[in-house]
Amino acid sequence: MGNCLFTSSIGSTLIMSISGLFLVLFLLFHMSMNLAAVFSTEAYNAICEFLGANWYALVGTLVLAAGFLVHIIYASILTLRNRAARGDKRYAVTAMPAGVSWASRNMYILGAIVVLGLILHLYNFWYKMQFAEIIGDHNLGAFGPTDGAAYIADLFSNPVYCIIYLVWFVAIWFHLTHGFWSAFQTIGWDNQIWLGRLKCIANIFATVVFLGFAVVVVAFYLRSLCGGACGVC
Repeated sequence: MGNCLFTSSIGSTLIMSISGLFLVLFLLFHMSMNLAAVFSTEAYNAICEFLGANWYALVGTLVLAAGFLVHIIYASILTLRNRAARGDKRYAVTAMPAGVSWASRNMYILGAIVVLGLILHLYNFWYKMQFAEIIGDHNLGAFGPTDGAAYIADLFSNPVYCIIYLVWFVAIWFHLTHGFWSAFQTIGWDNQIWLGRLKCIANIFATVVFLGFAVVVVAFYLRSLCGGACGVC
C-alpha cells in the first residue's frame, strides 16, 4: 500500500499536489516579506537578519528545498508517464476539450520557467546572503549578507533584470491559476460547486501574489530612476 502511494499515478499526483500547496504557503510568506522592503528597508533588513543562518532558518530552508525537489520530481514523473501513455497520439493535432485552460496544457513548461527563474533568484540573493553566512564569507556579494534591501535596490536598478523577473512572475501566475485549484481537487475537494469557486480563488490568489512581487520590482526600479527622492521611494 505504501509503495502504491509513491509509484502509482494517483499517489504521485497526490504527493505533487500536497507539496505544491506547501510551496503556495511559502510564496505567500515570501511575497509578504518582500513587500516590507517597499515600505521600510530597515524592517526588511531586520527580517533578513532574523532569518539569516540561524538554525531555524536553516531547517526551514532544508524543508523548503525538499518540498521543491519533491514537487519537481513528481511533476516530471507524471509528465513522462502521460507522454508515454499517449504515445504517437501526442503528435496529432486535435482540438482541446472545452474548459481546458492554456496553463493546464503547459504546466510542465511553465514549471521549467519557474525553476530557471528560481535558480537565478537563488544566485542573486540566497547565495550572496544566507549561503555567505553559512560559509562565513561575507565577500560573496557587493553588500553584507543581511543587507537584503541593498541587493534588491541594486538588482532592480537594472531594467533587464526587471523584465526577467516580471516574466518569471507571469509564469508563476499561470502556474498558480491551474495548480492551486487542481491541488485541492486531487486531495478530494472536487465538488462541482466548490470547484468553480476554487478556480476563482486560484485566479485571485495568483493575481495577488503576482502583484505583490511585481510591486517590489517596479517600486525599486522607479526608486533607482529618481534617486530615492520621489514619492514611491
